[in-house]
Amino acid sequence: MAHEHKLKVFAGLVTFKSNVTKIWGVFAFLSVVTIIEVWLGITKPEFLLDTRFLAMKLLNWIFIILTLVKAYYITWDFMHQRDETKALRRAVVWTAVFLICYLILILLIEGDYIFDVYKENYIKFDF
Repeated sequence: MAHEHKLKVFAGLVTFKSNVTKIWGVFAFLSVVTIIEVWLGITKPEFLLDTRFLAMKLLNWIFIILTLVKAYYITWDFMHQRDETKALRRAVVWTAVFLICYLILILLIEGDYIFDVYKENYIKFDF
């Protein structure tokens, strides 16, 4: 029962000759995304800190999106989700997507509430 893994990644845009080269290609992609995250975290470009979208800085949204991209490719290639049945893939991915959306919603609601509490001087900054 030899099972041949699919050697296409990035929606079929890149095809590799072997599983080893595919793993290295995905590793290189994840490394580039991580390097971009670290670079943005160290330099913190001013225009990304000043721009707000949905009550959060644009830089924070970029971090969230890049983290989701990395999580997707880690599960898709290294956890072999691409080789599973469609129902199992959807169960794993949809659960994670709904959980992440829910956590982001809680973050935005609670963060905005705390910001308003401190902005209206209901409670002083004592920490």
